[in-house]
Amino acid sequence: MTTSLDVVVLADADEALASTARLAAEFHSGASEREQDRRLPAVEIEQLSQAGIYAATVPATYGGADVPPSVLAEIIRRLAYADPNIAQIPHSHFVYVHLLKVAATPEQQEFFFGELLAGKRFANAQSERGGKTITDIATTFTPDGDGFRLTGAKYYCTGTLFANWIPVLARLDDPEERSSLLAGDYVLYVPADSAGLHIADDWNALGQKLTGSGTVTLDNVAVQPDWVVPRSPAFDGPTSYGAYAQLLHAAIDVGIARAALDEAKEFVRTKSRPWFEAKVDNAVDDPLLVQRFGELTVSVATAEATLVAAGIAVDTAFAQASDDAAQAASVAVAVAKVVGERSALEVSSAIFEVSGTRSAGAELNLDRHWRNARTHTLHDPARWKYQHIGSAVLRDDAPPRHGLI
Repeated sequence: MTTSLDVVVLADADEALASTARLAAEFHSGASEREQDRRLPAVEIEQLSQAGIYAATVPATYGGADVPPSVLAEIIRRLAYADPNIAQIPHSHFVYVHLLKVAATPEQQEFFFGELLAGKRFANAQSERGGKTITDIATTFTPDGDGFRLTGAKYYCTGTLFANWIPVLARLDDPEERSSLLAGDYVLYVPADSAGLHIADDWNALGQKLTGSGTVTLDNVAVQPDWVVPRSPAFDGPTSYGAYAQLLHAAIDVGIARAALDEAKEFVRTKSRPWFEAKVDNAVDDPLLVQRFGELTVSVATAEATLVAAGIAVDTAFAQASDDAAQAASVAVAVAKVVGERSALEVSSAIFEVSGTRSAGAELNLDRHWRNARTHTLHDPARWKYQHIGSAVLRDDAPPRHGLI
């Protein structure tokens, strides 16, 4: 282990997992209170940076631990178990680190990977409102002297309140062909303190309240050419860009499912009264309750197992970089996402079913598990996962390369 300006530079995956376990234990103890008080986890996110977790996927050739996707998924799962808000904040960070790996120039990689090793963080300014679908992007950047100017508005910008650099998805507007860039979509890595860039803390969803997923507006923001990375290389070949991003989403759901199950177990063991018809002295001896906990445990264990399998599939896809491996990874991740989402929603709802009326007390904040699961699982619809899984199985159709499978 080495440090630079008090930031740990992780040596390997084992060290990354050990650091995550230590921090997750600390984060878990205050998760409910943070949400009830709406206290943004700025301190906790800084601790993750200082521990080197944000730089965990920096390639070894640039001095990083280069942890594989399966290990990163386990890191995110452990954080989600502790506090899914904290787990979701670095999600886009790792996705945009991956974009640098597959699409940036060596010079860009050297610069930005150095920033990460120094503790800097990325976020996300990708989604927009107003278009016919989420793929319609109105944010544009135009040539301006030796650089560019960026204008637009972004929503659901998770993690921007805690970021040093904000990757912004935009389209080149250059009708006079004043730049050497080709027409298309780009990601512009913009300093969070840039003039004309405004981050609004206006995220008010029913769950995942502390993810900093507010609005980002960009008013003629100056952008240097070295900050501009083409997006198309992420989808032109078997990069597994989408499978990687979705794997991390699945890990959040699985972490929520296990946390809800464990909290339900503790409540029933220590607070619940048995139903009178069971004719037992303790709730844990109610045979119908025992049955239900068996069902919920199978649900969570299945979600955890599919997540592990998906992580291995993405590891293989990264190592082989072949169409077959990439397609297998996308299907495996789609399965994990469906199973994880289903488990998170079922168990976080069943916590009240198995615990009884007193579990609904607002002071307990047990509903946060369901609210967090319900909000996070809205990211992209599971119904389309089933479509792609079925098409792959029946017709050997390759899953689409659009970043959501």
